[in-house]
Amino acid sequence: MRYIEWGAVIAGALVTAALALVLHAFAAAIGLGVSSTAPTWRDASIGLILLSALYLFLVAFISYGAGGYLAGRLRTRLSATAGEDDVEYGDGVHGILVWAIATLLAGLLALSAAQALTHLAAPSANEAGPSTSVAGENIIAFDLDRLFRSDRPQQTGDMAYARAEAARILLTTASHRGLQEDDRAFLVRLVSARTGLAQADAERRVNDVASRAKDDINRARRSAVLIAFAIGVAALLGAAVAWAAACAGGRDRDGRATRSALSEWWHRPFSLRT
Repeated sequence: MRYIEWGAVIAGALVTAALALVLHAFAAAIGLGVSSTAPTWRDASIGLILLSALYLFLVAFISYGAGGYLAGRLRTRLSATAGEDDVEYGDGVHGILVWAIATLLAGLLALSAAQALTHLAAPSANEAGPSTSVAGENIIAFDLDRLFRSDRPQQTGDMAYARAEAARILLTTASHRGLQEDDRAFLVRLVSARTGLAQADAERRVNDVASRAKDDINRARRSAVLIAFAIGVAALLGAAVAWAAACAGGRDRDGRATRSALSEWWHRPFSLRT
């Protein structure tokens, strides 16, 4: 631990976190212009999801690379008696520490942002509260609008609770058991009472909305899995980049500039490039 210079590590981690924050903010600004205008993000195309994943990799490469390089460059040069392998290892450890601290900072920032945006998961009714909020209702919010759409004036009263209850039932459509018949029958009675539809019309609406809700939940689940996998891969890529960048910074610090394998191949005579 006596060889670890925390000043260089913290400086690199702060640079990494700041760069990542700026680049993610830039991506969010662009995403507002290219993403779907649907009420939820579930309708994002697979191309947009893959583009988001590639951008995560780019952000990891730039931010962790800059922070790792800075930590390696700021680290005090070791004595001339130190072996080159020891110097490289020490620089790489500094890069990994930059990666670890920056990742924790990014996680804390993401947690703070998620807590600040928890109201997005609440039902759209004004009187929504702890007893009526349903986690995941924002995914099927438009399906709930379809379910209770009516030409006659809506009864206010406990509409928020009825909507939340319908949301809890519709969320079961994506479960292994699926929507149970007693729940389906209850939804039909609820829709008929709230909208004034005849029994047969209410049943057709419930069947249509249940099918749509199941598709929407599955799309949201697939998108979340892909993005989560991309975040994990980007984090692992960031660890490798931080290590390599810190070693590169250490070589520049010590004046030990070395060519990469590609650079060595390029500087060979043309006849030897095989």
